[in-house]
Amino acid sequence: MLRKIILTLLIGLLTVVLHAQDLDEMFGDRPEVYFTFKADSRTQVNRLSSVISIDKVTPRLQVYAYASRGELVKFMRSGIYFEVLPPPSTLIDPRMTDDVDTRNITDWDFYPTYDAYIDMMYQFEADFPYLCKVINIGNTYEERDLLVLRITDNINQQEGEPQFLYSSSIHGDETTGYVLMLRLIHYLLNEYGANPRITAIVNGMDIYICPLANPDGTFHLSNTNIYGATRYNSHGIDLNRNYPDPEDGPHPDGNPWQIETINFMNFAEDHHFVIGANIHGGSEVLNYPWDTWPDLAADDDWWIYVCREYADTVHIHAPSNYLSGFNNGITNGYQWYTISGGRQDYMNYFQQAREFTLEISDTKLLPASQLPDLWEYNYRSFLNFIEQGMYGVRGKITDSATGDPLAAEVYVLNHEEDSSWVYSTSYAGNYHRLLNVGTYDIKYSRSGYIPQTFTGVQVVNNEATVIDVELVNAFSSVYEQYPEHFDIYPNPATSGYVRIKSALQILKIQVYDMSGSLIREVVVQGPDDTFVDISTLKQGTYLVYVFTEKGRASRKLVRQ
Repeated sequence: MLRKIILTLLIGLLTVVLHAQDLDEMFGDRPEVYFTFKADSRTQVNRLSSVISIDKVTPRLQVYAYASRGELVKFMRSGIYFEVLPPPSTLIDPRMTDDVDTRNITDWDFYPTYDAYIDMMYQFEADFPYLCKVINIGNTYEERDLLVLRITDNINQQEGEPQFLYSSSIHGDETTGYVLMLRLIHYLLNEYGANPRITAIVNGMDIYICPLANPDGTFHLSNTNIYGATRYNSHGIDLNRNYPDPEDGPHPDGNPWQIETINFMNFAEDHHFVIGANIHGGSEVLNYPWDTWPDLAADDDWWIYVCREYADTVHIHAPSNYLSGFNNGITNGYQWYTISGGRQDYMNYFQQAREFTLEISDTKLLPASQLPDLWEYNYRSFLNFIEQGMYGVRGKITDSATGDPLAAEVYVLNHEEDSSWVYSTSYAGNYHRLLNVGTYDIKYSRSGYIPQTFTGVQVVNNEATVIDVELVNAFSSVYEQYPEHFDIYPNPATSGYVRIKSALQILKIQVYDMSGSLIREVVVQGPDDTFVDISTLKQGTYLVYVFTEKGRASRKLVRQ
């Protein structure tokens, strides 16, 4: 056995030496290399997913992956034979358009240049100022804009409607969703007022669409062409492995948060997304939580229902071989292959949103002539999924005495786990708890208020159950309530990491067990220090102290 281990290490070392002279040729001016190899087991695939960026895994364990120079060197130490493939974005020369008039598009059989994309987004705003608004959430390292278009009927107000997010091309070479999201924007805006279904969607939802989440990757070679696009950003980082992870902490890929990641996390913090999807390419499947661990989500049955609805609707309008693999078009993420640091798990765990990953086309860079077909297959399902944000249990939570909206917790008893519960907004008191058909007991609570529990709440799929809740202030006879400085997400927590969130600057975090022993202390020097590892804590109750410029506050943390 020892001889076998030594031989494997020697083969790995020799492989690195032999390939070192070829690295420049492999990479050229690209931050990544695309390659394939045959894995010997699912265990090996999952282990390697922390070394390289796995793109897809076939049922026979043929793996397709990307790696930066450093990642490839680590992979080569394993001694696994691999074959370098041409970058998917170099297999065709796509039809590009530099001048697009959004008012006169008839055929969506083109890819916009970067400048045309920016012009299109702002032309939408200019043509429909009462329905949409461009939000620039920040720039990339190459000074390109990260744009999101908001669509709702009262564009200058926050009405407490459920917020929905579609984003695409976080992997810059997966560009089908880039065009389809622009077309979805065009469709919603132009059909509003004429199409009753679209009018109801826009009136009832607060929709955000980001067609291009990694413009530096998509326009790697120039602003005029997506030929040669890269999966990674301009720093050679896979942005869909760069987010805080429920199990593996704030930096699961070992890299600092990229500027695109920071800009998006700030954007998510400033909003209250209820539901959404992150659009990719390279496979055809709906990938739902979790990616990071094998435990099923608390709402696994809801995920299967909504993903099944999406796929089944596609099957009515698409060829029989489209979106037909896996479980006829859907899969649990971990059961396919595990990743850490994905956007999907970040949104579900740390933002209490419901986001899945849509792999929309086996081919990453489609010929532009095929884009209208992909729209025809998917656009009805795009609308179905947006509408899901209006279903489940919803309502407003207010102070019983003043009628003021309250930010409160909505917790489904004997159901919640892994940060699945939701919160109402502070500005409107609205909440949206998406649930599969069934009967539930739901507890509404806020510190300083007397909680209320509603039993036997009936939920029907594709319908809304409305429950407005008035919470009674337990300190109504006291003039000033003790100020609260922070919240813990999730709480209770089962494993992995919790996040401490506060509107004030956090200086230090301490965790004590119930005997009074200090078991964790973190001096906060940056936002990543607000993620606290609880994986080694025993089950039980702990006391968390947070120190801010306004003093010390405490909360109980329950480790389940």
